[in-house]
Amino acid sequence: QVQLVESGGGLVQAGGSLRLSCAASGALFTFNDWAWHRQVPGKQRELVATVGSLTTYADSVKGRFTISKENGRNTVYLQMTSLKPEDTAVYYCYAKNPYRGYPDFWGQGTQVTVSS
Repeated sequence: QVQLVESGGGLVQAGGSLRLSCAASGALFTFNDWAWHRQVPGKQRELVATVGSLTTYADSVKGRFTISKENGRNTVYLQMTSLKPEDTAVYYCYAKNPYRGYPDFWGQGTQVTVSS
């Protein structure tokens, strides 16, 4: 059974950095398309960045966040720098199932808190 396991969240001061990791376990294939989303209680989940077929960033994180993937480890990363209090959220990784018609995968979420 495929699981996405996230790590790297935590508490950091404004201006600091964190790196999130998300590793796929139990997969017999390598994911190509990944994304990071984030969600604040009471608000919709927001797409932060994508990598694979396209590398894209939300305007709010451009120039501060970098998404990357390591195919050999079936892992995606999100390097976050110059963090702001408004980046505080639960961050979720997402992996697109390469087989059409089958469900995609989500991580369990990792809390990132940026203090001012």
